[in-house]
Amino acid sequence: MSGAGHTSVLLAEAVEALAIKPDGVYVDGTFGRGGHSRAILAALGSAGRLVAFDRDPRAIEAGRAIGDARLTLVHEPFSELDPALTRLGVEGIDGLLLDLGVSSPQLDEAERGMSFRFDAPLDMRMDTTRGQTVAEWLADASVADITEVLREYGEERFAHAIAKAIAAARTGGVVATTGQLAAIVEKAVRTREPGQHPATRSFQALRIFINQELEELSLVLPAGVDRLNAGGRLVVISFHSLEDRIVKRFMRDQSRPPQLPARLPLRAADLPRPRLRLVNKAVRPGEAEVRANPRARSAVLRIAERVGEAA
Repeated sequence: MSGAGHTSVLLAEAVEALAIKPDGVYVDGTFGRGGHSRAILAALGSAGRLVAFDRDPRAIEAGRAIGDARLTLVHEPFSELDPALTRLGVEGIDGLLLDLGVSSPQLDEAERGMSFRFDAPLDMRMDTTRGQTVAEWLADASVADITEVLREYGEERFAHAIAKAIAAARTGGVVATTGQLAAIVEKAVRTREPGQHPATRSFQALRIFINQELEELSLVLPAGVDRLNAGGRLVVISFHSLEDRIVKRFMRDQSRPPQLPARLPLRAADLPRPRLRLVNKAVRPGEAEVRANPRARSAVLRIAERVGEAA
């Protein structure tokens, strides 16, 4: 199932992983074009409820077309999950789904400025109603700051050379378009990775940075677990190694007992229980899905279940 211009990755696997109860309350933290949300609604009964978040105003607009009273749309980043659910009168939830990264429409709509395939304004914001564009940030950022962003979020080997080239290009005016940035990076990168445009890592890094994607993820994971009822599922689809590392470590740490001082006189039975239980191994798309949707090739789905007392 997919929304307009977007095919949801690992759709059946993600919805199955939620172990949906007909009368349960679920959160889709990344509505996109509604592929996962529609599948969740199809599995819910008349008393079920779904709250769907998205920063992109176009995603929220697309969601209004669903017209299902069980669906509540929230135009906020998923880091606002806790206060938003409080406003809506939602306490515990039975599942949280996060489909991370950028959606196909965001990449394919030239004016969003997220792809070097089009020459367009250098924007890259997921929420076009607020915040700084990449062009605005690059206009004032230091070489050191640009280098750090490209290294940290893009794992770019030539980060410093690219940052110096961007700073040099600014002497002739603002780096205002995707075409300008791609050309600057292409000249600064000395060797190419096979099958990859030289600007791939830089564009990815700047998008992740300007949208604070990793910080948002680090905020929503503990907030989501706090809201999960006992037996509720946390299901996360990652497309980038940095995202997946955060998810994997969080689930691993939350599935172990809290670390206490070594000499504390406690029996194993008296130790606090872990908050999560890992469910199955990481799931990756099959060959058929990758052939049909090449953007699925890097996807990793991880599942954990809330144990102990409900939040």
